[in-house]
Amino acid sequence: MRREEMLSRIQEQAMIWDLIIIGGGATGLGTAIEAASRGYKILLMEQGDFGQGTSSRSTKLIHGGVRYLQQGNVSLVLESLKERGLLLKNAPYLVHNVPFVVPIYDWWESPFYGIGLKLYDVLAGKHGFGKSKILSKEKTLELLPTVETEGLRGGVIYHDGQFDDARLAVNLAQTAIRQGGTLINYMKVTDFTKSADIIRSVIARDLENKKEYELKGKAIINATGVFTDSIRRLDDPGVKAMINASQGAHIVLDKSFLPGDTAVMVPHTDDGRVIFAIPWYNRVIVGTTETPIEKIESEPRPQAEEIDFLLSQVARYLTKDPVVEDILSAFAGLRPLVSFGPNENTAAISRDHTIHISSSGLITITGGKWTTYRKMAEDTIDQAAILAQLDPTPSATESLQIHGYHKNADIFGRLEFYGSDAPSIEDLIRENKKYKLPLTDALPNRTGEVVWAVRHEMARTAEDYLARRTRLLILDAKASLEAAPMVIDIIAKELKRKRSWKKKQLKDYENLVKGYLVGSNIK
Repeated sequence: MRREEMLSRIQEQAMIWDLIIIGGGATGLGTAIEAASRGYKILLMEQGDFGQGTSSRSTKLIHGGVRYLQQGNVSLVLESLKERGLLLKNAPYLVHNVPFVVPIYDWWESPFYGIGLKLYDVLAGKHGFGKSKILSKEKTLELLPTVETEGLRGGVIYHDGQFDDARLAVNLAQTAIRQGGTLINYMKVTDFTKSADIIRSVIARDLENKKEYELKGKAIINATGVFTDSIRRLDDPGVKAMINASQGAHIVLDKSFLPGDTAVMVPHTDDGRVIFAIPWYNRVIVGTTETPIEKIESEPRPQAEEIDFLLSQVARYLTKDPVVEDILSAFAGLRPLVSFGPNENTAAISRDHTIHISSSGLITITGGKWTTYRKMAEDTIDQAAILAQLDPTPSATESLQIHGYHKNADIFGRLEFYGSDAPSIEDLIRENKKYKLPLTDALPNRTGEVVWAVRHEMARTAEDYLARRTRLLILDAKASLEAAPMVIDIIAKELKRKRSWKKKQLKDYENLVKGYLVGSNIK
């Protein structure tokens, strides 16, 4: 996956693409795979890096949605559980079965949640990850040794999926390219051109070389998540907004707060939302909040109230109460919820996806969630193929293996999340003794992994590597800052960047990290 090769394809100005996709998050990348695997000639453009927005800031769950079951949205739960099973089958190196325990403190909770989670099992059917069951107090403490013991009666265990969202986004991009698609990051769509009031092409600016391109397509797909309305306004400046954004904040703690491999699910918090404490890469992620947001920003930051809320909620269920100083990193993502009215409670809005086609032919796909990205893409391309008058072709993605597919990737140890690419990375590291050097004494990542990310995963900046090709920024923001100078040196050498670029990169990354270190980011 090389940006230079993708750019050379784009520079063939006479080409008319079957489909042009705007947005390189989960929805856009899934749509690219769906279209390319059907044999359509597609181009995807992302204004930043793949998965840079909400798609790399999730709670790291591939799940049916226990909360949606509580809301009575059985159809969404059914769809999600099926897609969860397909993703485990097609990307087993990134998607894993994780047991969740609901601690029980009141007599009525055990039968109440037990029955609800049994229904969850039934709906999952053959795609189930494991059976739920009621636990004794002793078994609950065995699985959750740091759970609050005062008043504890037992627990209910169920199973769901966990994944690495940013790594999956990169692998989806690689999969789409493997299927014949053209995908490029740091390419910003700035306008449309029309003929007879129908969109015929997009105007895009390469943010690296500053060149502008006019790219023709038979149909244009807007898959930009929370930025959906900004693209729709390029088509029609007076269009009514359809996105009601909600912020989900998370905090990351040391593993000592929740030892073992079992997660905690809190089914009803003070704001009516489910939150989780989940083991992830030898850390614990606590989230998420549901905060309505008026201003959509590319780099959202957790609010002070959100941090306080998460600390207070998780403290009720753990014997070791976390405080602000314990937070290794804090991050937030924005959810693109389809608005049904100005006074909607975002916690109650459905995560069903919506497809909208404007009078000029702009196809917008928005809403939904990571778990259902493939189904969203399938529905979108079904509509887009009709609009673009493409030969109808059935979807093949239910059984399409994601790049990196490997059934037993755990044999690669720390490189497990690379899947089948792990042996090639190990070969690269053996080529040069400098590639074996760690980025810092505090981190196991080696310099050769940065080289790999630049050469094969389209990493262009320090943030690309530290935040998404690896998850160091989220796992330990301060440690990632210590690694930044060496990462920048390696990327500069690979991409032949000047000293001024390196200086700006370090300053940009220092500013970014401030938003993840609690204390500098609290409003």
